[in-house]
Amino acid sequence: MALYMIGDVQGCDAALGRLLDDIGFSPSRDTLYLLGDLVNRGPASLAVLRRLIALEGSAHSLLGNHDLHLLATAHGVRKPHRSDTVGDILAAPDRDALLDWLRARPMALFEHGWLMVHAGVLPQWDVAGTLARAGELQAVLRGADWTAFLHEMYGNEPPLWSDSLRGAARLRVIVNAFTRLRFCTAQGVMEFDSKDSAGAAPEGFMPWFDVPGRRTEGVPVAFGHWSTLGAVQRRDLQALDTGCVWGGCLTAARITDVPGEVERFSVRCEQASKPGKP
Repeated sequence: MALYMIGDVQGCDAALGRLLDDIGFSPSRDTLYLLGDLVNRGPASLAVLRRLIALEGSAHSLLGNHDLHLLATAHGVRKPHRSDTVGDILAAPDRDALLDWLRARPMALFEHGWLMVHAGVLPQWDVAGTLARAGELQAVLRGADWTAFLHEMYGNEPPLWSDSLRGAARLRVIVNAFTRLRFCTAQGVMEFDSKDSAGAAPEGFMPWFDVPGRRTEGVPVAFGHWSTLGAVQRRDLQALDTGCVWGGCLTAARITDVPGEVERFSVRCEQASKPGKP
């Protein structure tokens, strides 16, 4: 049995298929963990969803910001962006079933010694707190009034977590941390404008994983979302968005028997978006 974590696919189904072939993936034997942003910007978002749904039980997917954008667009909360490539999903005869499957995906997982998120973890959260906050958001997205949350989801405020937060403000901090976080201060104030590499942190900010004393320090964390970050590989950290849709690679990390160690595999994306920032 092999266990793999895979970075942002973003509709690049051909690359995903070649990566699975390269690693010899067997759905009866192996398990995949996809770290969010399954759809959008690439050419075959519908094919990606259909592939993963067919692998139910052997493939587990997190929600990313592009996945949430699809849900918001489908329900009229956000207008389609000119660079969106989710029309095939929105026009599918079973679109409602596809969207229901997508919104039921988790926000975070802790499996085989790895904490898995799409974007980041706030320094105030330990593993238990991270999973609890993910559970709060998951319960809303899976609830009967979940579309009401989509109208309140967007925005940068408040930028700082507090246990006293309630309602939409609390959920907005949670969703921003899990799906948008790159830089924050030592106190955990989030910054959302910068999308460059870790070395280009705005004054007073740093990559979330470099905050001194963050409560998940020492716990192996795997994340995607940050294609401009470059190759960050540490015993307690694996950055797996290697920019497939931007002309880079799609990357899988096989979890080994040695805590914190992985073996990485990558394939080039055959059909990439025009160069640009994610």
